[in-house]
Amino acid sequence: MPKALCLLSGGLDSTTSLAMAKAQGFDLYAMSFRYGQRHVVELECARKIATQFEVKEHLIVDFDLRQIGGSALTSDITVPKDRPVSEMSHGIPVTYVPARNTIFLSFALGWAEVLGASDIFIGVNALDYSGYPDCRPEYIAAFQVMANLATKAGVEGTQSLQIHTPLIQLSKADIIRKGLALGVDYAETSSCYDPGTDGRPCGRCDSCQLRAKGFAEAGVVDPLITRFSGH
Repeated sequence: MPKALCLLSGGLDSTTSLAMAKAQGFDLYAMSFRYGQRHVVELECARKIATQFEVKEHLIVDFDLRQIGGSALTSDITVPKDRPVSEMSHGIPVTYVPARNTIFLSFALGWAEVLGASDIFIGVNALDYSGYPDCRPEYIAAFQVMANLATKAGVEGTQSLQIHTPLIQLSKADIIRKGLALGVDYAETSSCYDPGTDGRPCGRCDSCQLRAKGFAEAGVVDPLITRFSGH
């Protein structure tokens, strides 16, 4: 089977993207990052998900974006709480991590070339969260062009890299429906930007609110909330 390199944060979107790659018949290779993020508990979720989906190899790459800062996720900037959902699509929020997806995709590009994998999956979404510049279709298209110019395999014509963004135009509710149909256990995912040390979601940050909205619109109870409520 062809190999797919999947960027796996441990969150709802990246897990669904991984499940979709598996459903398409790819052998899965997953890459996660410990980059100094406030919500590092997501990596334990990523490990469990990689095991559940029988990923062939799961790399966790270490580097520290706290040295750069500039984001509520990698510095002491306060994570916004209780923002109306209507405000979340206006402007670029302080939870944007400068150049994060470019950095992630660059690592993925290097490993994909070594693996001989022509397919990279990333769970970016431009519909429910349009504030991030590196989640837009035009950004992904531009990176794909660059990627095929930047590698030995691309220049020699032995590999034509494709970046798959299966969720990019889906609502959060539709993402959840697709994941449930593919057997994703969302109780093992983490979306919160400011979770407790045990992984308990704050329920108030933008990501928690968008997740709650998605489950409500899908007509499904979020199993992560059920797990922490003890019911």
